[in-house]
Amino acid sequence: VMKIGYKDIRCVESGGPEPGVGCAGRGVITSINFLEENGAYEDIDYVSYDVLGDVVCGGFAMPIREDKAQEIYIVMSGEMMAI
Repeated sequence: VMKIGYKDIRCVESGGPEPGVGCAGRGVITSINFLEENGAYEDIDYVSYDVLGDVVCGGFAMPIREDKAQEIYIVMSGEMMAI
């Protein structure tokens, strides 16, 4: 699901696997590939992802390994929602 909002900001919710089943990191790279294939990254300046940081499979390194990111910033806080 992609919605275009204020100042043409594109917002996407991709969901993930059922809790305890599958690898959330694999879901991230699958979502990125799907968005690429469907033109979601055309004519944009920045992309920001808000992903869980508490996965045990290490799958969130996949976008880095597959050269999908040029820079990565980690935002943390003591709050339940960092961003």
